[in-house]
Order: sequence, then C-alpha cells, then structure tokens
Amino acid sequence: MVRKILIAALLALGGCGAKPAANDADPALWVVRDADTRIYLFGTVHMLKPGVGWFDDGVKTAFDASDELVLELVMPPADEMQALVSELGMSASGPALPDQLSPAEAAKFRAALPEMGLSPEALDRAEPWLAATMLSAAPLRQLGYDEKDGAEAVLTAAAKASGKQVEGLETAREQLGYFDRLPMPAQRALLIDTLDDLPKAGETIDRMVAAWSAGDADGIAQLMNEDLSRSPELADALLAQRNRKWADWLAQRMKAPGTVFVAVGAGHLAGKAGVQAELAKRGLKAERVDY
Repeated sequence: MVRKILIAALLALGGCGAKPAANDADPALWVVRDADTRIYLFGTVHMLKPGVGWFDDGVKTAFDASDELVLELVMPPADEMQALVSELGMSASGPALPDQLSPAEAAKFRAALPEMGLSPEALDRAEPWLAATMLSAAPLRQLGYDEKDGAEAVLTAAAKASGKQVEGLETAREQLGYFDRLPMPAQRALLIDTLDDLPKAGETIDRMVAAWSAGDADGIAQLMNEDLSRSPELADALLAQRNRKWADWLAQRMKAPGTVFVAVGAGHLAGKAGVQAELAKRGLKAERVDY
C-alpha cells in the first residue's frame, strides 16, 4: 500500500521494527567529493526504539570530520509547528472528513481514532493528508518508536554539543506543503490505504528497519517500489520532486570547500529516482562508504 511511501517520506523510513532492537545497526553511508569538498549522504530513520546502536563506526567518523550538519528540516518551536499544522491541515468549512468517505470507510476512520487516544470526532475538520500522517505515526509510537531516539534527534544533539552549524534543506511550511498540495482524490486514497494497512503496521516497520539496519539500500528500494506505481502523484510529490531539488542544492554546495554531513530519509537514498541517481545526472558520483 502507499502507506510505505508515507512512512518513508514523512518519517524517513520510520522504523526497522523488532530486529533493530538487536543493538547494532550499520546503515548505509555515501560520499560525494572533489579536490576540496566532501559531502556525506546518510539515510535516516526519524523514529527509532531506544538502544539501537548506529551512531558509531563509519557514521560517527564521517560526522566528526564534518563542519556542518544538513537535515531535511530543522524543526521550529512546538507552538509554531502546531499553528502551521492547523493552518495547512485543518479546514473550517466544507464537508467533514468522514462525510468525504464511504459509510464503511468513515466507520473505520472513526473506530481508529480512540486507539490514538482521540475522540471519534477529533479529526472531523482535518484534511485527509493530515489524518493519514497522524494515523501512520500512531502505531509506531505504540510499538515503542519515538522521535527522541530517531537519527535526526541524535545527530542534532551531537552537532550542538560539538558546535557544528545545523541547517535544513526545507522549511516546515515547504515540507507540509507537499502534502497540502496533493489533489483531494490522492489525499483520500492515502487516508483509505493508511486505514486498510493499520493492522499490518508492525510487519511493515519490521521489514523497513531490518533493511535500514543492514545498510540494504536495494532492499529499501524494493519495498518502496512495491507501492510507487500505485500512487504516482504521491511518489512524485513526496520523493521524486524533493530528490531533484536536493540534488540541485548538493551540486551547488560542491562548488564551495568543506565537509558536510547531509542526513535525509533513507527512502530518498534508494532506487532509480534516489538522490544519488539525480546527482549522477548532474555529473556527480556518490560512492558507498565501506565501514
């Protein structure tokens, strides 16, 4: 289902499941370099269970050697983010969200909300994309995943502790805008697929993080490709468009000297439309770092 695209794009491959609790993980790492510039590319997981050991070995060596950290997004203060989500993801007029669904889909939607600790009417004024993202994240938290244990949180804390500059490739408004601009039929399809896939959330996450932990970019790509053809609008908006934009940024950054550690969702560094493929079109080669 397209839910894997949502997990990979929004949560940067949110999870690797029960296997990652096995302590040691060796996620994939690439480098793009010339005479005076080196850019490391690291695929992240935004939410992880405690105790996963990935910030060591080659990843830590590359991070320590870098002058700055670049993330998909530097999160704004919580109140600012909440206001932005309300602005873009809630609608004061028009039919309520359940009324945009079939009776069976509406019943399934309302039944899912109490499992998140919400009343059945809590998201009546939400746009379908917001409801889908909230429903996608909820099972991860129930399975023990948390943003505070995710790669971005660990990297940001380490960067601040060592005095490294931290910047984002996107603003929060830009990132949420990719969802908000999806045509309404695509948003509703995303929500319905998310509802259908909720019982399989644990299995989906397990497969995804198992591949991430093993540094298996091809495995991640295979999981993603199971869904890409089913939702071309979603795949283009959340993956392909952003990969092209980030490749342009990286190509421009290669013109200045220094060492940069770039950390984006692991799904963006997998497959034929991944950032590495976009860099190749711009004459830049991303080499896998063996560690």
